[in-house]
Amino acid sequence: MKLDNTVITICARGGSKGVKGKNIRELKGHPLIAYTISVAKRIVDVDDIVVSTDSPDIAAVAEKYGVNVPFLRPAELAMDDTPKMLAIRHAVSEIEKLNNKKYSFVVDLDVTAPIRTVNDVVTAFNILQEDKQADVVYSVSPARKNPYFNMVELDENGYAHLSKEGLKVFARQKAPKVYEMNASIYVYRRPVIDRVLSATDPSLKQKIYVMDEIGAIDIDTEVDWSFVEFLVGKGMVKLPEVW
Repeated sequence: MKLDNTVITICARGGSKGVKGKNIRELKGHPLIAYTISVAKRIVDVDDIVVSTDSPDIAAVAEKYGVNVPFLRPAELAMDDTPKMLAIRHAVSEIEKLNNKKYSFVVDLDVTAPIRTVNDVVTAFNILQEDKQADVVYSVSPARKNPYFNMVELDENGYAHLSKEGLKVFARQKAPKVYEMNASIYVYRRPVIDRVLSATDPSLKQKIYVMDEIGAIDIDTEVDWSFVEFLVGKGMVKLPEVW
């Protein structure tokens, strides 16, 4: 299955904090990054996949699983507070120079979402293709908590009040539907990459692709890691086949 004139970016810096070395830590027999690479390789030709990393170790693992890593990400784009979009921008610019082409679309897949499928990515891509006015599509899941119902925040004096105090919502079922961004899939029109630092920039026309809560699990902590191992071990979810 192929997406026309598209580059897939996979960003994997070496300094992960929540789960040490998570990008190349083994999950059920393969390093975590291998599952995202495997999904990407089923969608576009390997020449249109770029792994952005500052780590030679991660680069070596990516190459072992079939993706060339012709450059490393500069250290200044791999800091804890570096906007991810800057890493994507760098990766796309460099791969366009190497391939002597300009892409129309950029698909960014997060390493920490190993349960997503080829169908998830292609469906998100098709949403953007079908809406010619949209700038970006990103994956979401139904929110576990709703800010319109029974959620509070503190004011400047430390007193709690409803987050959406001006709206009289007395039943969860009556609350507006809200979603959590799950960081699994982002699909951008290429010009977007050069002009914003976030997919949620208010200047963008944003569309969503709704995934179920399990398929969109994002591994940020040791608890998340153990939960995925549990689900896979129980046969409740399947990791992508790695080849």
